[in-house]
Amino acid sequence: MAADTLKSTTGAGGGAAAVRRLLLDNGALTALIVLVIAMSALSGDFLTTDNLLNVGVQAAVTAILAFGVTFVIVSAGIDLSVGSVAALSATVLAWSATQHGVPVATAVVLAVLTGIAAGLVNGFLIAYGKLPPFIATLAMLSVGRGLSLVISEGSPIAFPDSVSHLGDTLGGWLPVPVLVMVVMGLIAAFVLGRTYIGRSMYAIGGNEEAARLSGLRVRKQKLAIYALSGVFAAVAGIVLAARLSSAQPQAADGYELDAIAAVVIGGASLAGGTGKASGTLIGALILAVLRNGLNLLNVSAFWQQVVIGVVIALAVLLDTVRRKAGATPVGAGAGFGGNKGRQAATYGLAAVVTVAIVGATSFLHDGSSSAATKPKVGLALSTLNNPFFVQIQSGAKAEAKKLGVDLTVTDAQNDASQQANQLQNFTSSGYDSIIVNPVDSDAASNSVNAADKAKIPVIAVDRGVNKATVDALVASDNVAGGELAAKTVAEKLGGSGKIVILQGQAGTSAARERAAGFAKGLEAYPGIQVVAQQPADFDRTKGLDVMSNLLQAHPDVQGVIAANDEMALGAIKALGAKAGTSVQVVGFDGTPDGLKAVEQGTLYASVAQQPSQLGKIAVDNALRAVQGKKVEETVKVPVKVVTKENVAGFSG
Repeated sequence: MAADTLKSTTGAGGGAAAVRRLLLDNGALTALIVLVIAMSALSGDFLTTDNLLNVGVQAAVTAILAFGVTFVIVSAGIDLSVGSVAALSATVLAWSATQHGVPVATAVVLAVLTGIAAGLVNGFLIAYGKLPPFIATLAMLSVGRGLSLVISEGSPIAFPDSVSHLGDTLGGWLPVPVLVMVVMGLIAAFVLGRTYIGRSMYAIGGNEEAARLSGLRVRKQKLAIYALSGVFAAVAGIVLAARLSSAQPQAADGYELDAIAAVVIGGASLAGGTGKASGTLIGALILAVLRNGLNLLNVSAFWQQVVIGVVIALAVLLDTVRRKAGATPVGAGAGFGGNKGRQAATYGLAAVVTVAIVGATSFLHDGSSSAATKPKVGLALSTLNNPFFVQIQSGAKAEAKKLGVDLTVTDAQNDASQQANQLQNFTSSGYDSIIVNPVDSDAASNSVNAADKAKIPVIAVDRGVNKATVDALVASDNVAGGELAAKTVAEKLGGSGKIVILQGQAGTSAARERAAGFAKGLEAYPGIQVVAQQPADFDRTKGLDVMSNLLQAHPDVQGVIAANDEMALGAIKALGAKAGTSVQVVGFDGTPDGLKAVEQGTLYASVAQQPSQLGKIAVDNALRAVQGKKVEETVKVPVKVVTKENVAGFSG
């Protein structure tokens, strides 16, 4: 009777019910199709061969990480450490091969073993130590990142040339990262659908107690599952470092969240028991298409985060609706090839529909490119979460408006890989000129070289680009500025006294250069004793916390040098009434809040770089390069020590 009712209900819905069922069973694929169609309609730059390959490259690292995380989530676990393990594995490879003469093949094996070791530690803590997966992997996140910084001493390490080819292309057009992504995806699908451990993952995720009672060695299986996640994290780290030509100790920061999001968007449940490799791949592609398309559409980086958060929430909501509607579960054996005939038909139909609709939307852009008369310039900033770079953006935007330049600004959020993606988007979209403020001077080299090959002028602002040719460098000298800061505080203290130094984010070129300037400047003042140096990541809150801690150990400190005004302002908060009286604080950048503190007397001085002028001059030079006019190779914007005596006349 129930079967008859089900049949009649299904029949009554007819074709509409079948379409609804298809959409519910393939929600992630449907979302990807809709996104591709929408981006094709909104941007004429999206549907090009170069840009679609960009999307594949930009999805590769996230997808490889996510394949490993899929194993963990299917078994009802979580792995927050994959981003740090990726950075640690790449650092081990570069450190052993370039600094200790280990053969490259052996160094690659060491990198993979590092990933396995991290995964085994996670698995041991969870299976035998009974720690919740969240806590165990959160601890490994911190340990892995810390070890990466210790090994590299906070600086990027050049990657071996033979391994760097993983970031290149085959035949001049097919990106190797995409090939690695496909291979790792096939391996993940095989493990999930065709192996004993794959079936164990689904069993443990479905009901761990039942799996144990049925004779499954759950604890040993968990060791293997987390070790597999570590292997995939190591491969992702190697691919990422190859793209950047260097192992960055801060690489893949936050990528664990993207990996988890890709798995969930792909249809897996955080409760365990469901998930497949093809769904994870689609989830990673959705994130890459979103970021790529929003960049092309010049959507604010802040709004991009909002949009991606909404997409993740909608993906989970769709999963809930699908389960309530009784859609076909993605269970054991569903890798790339679960229900082969049906899956192949679904993907084939999706491809036909996508090509047809995208082909139709392409007519919307016919002839539109000729209408664009304004020069298109891309500005890739390292971060917009810092007043200094916000001022660079403001100066650049004002000058672009004045000169009639179409300026697109992107925010890399201090992620060298994300900035590489953004520069890649500018290049493939045929921008007339690119302005780059590198997250790291080494990591930006491949992207700048690609722009040079495409004959797109590149202007570097604030920081140079190593191993690449730029048309102009518009910058103040960080080392010279650091020397000025050291001289200023030393002379204020009369040449003797105890000071602390708040350093910037470990691994960034600005932090290294300013620290070198501080050290060089203090050489002339042997009476100045540096009692502590600690990083506070260019952040005001961390500046407050670090300074509060240092005051417990060094209550008699008389001076503070901070690598930017934000950290200096945090230090002032920690010092309270001591700031500007018994303790002299010198900042760096000349931001509006910093200058206000100088005026109030709590901040003794700021080494001001006139960031708005940096942005203005960079746009001027970008336009001159587009017009074929001569530009100077180096344009120096002078730094200036701003104190209470001259702050009123300083415009920034």
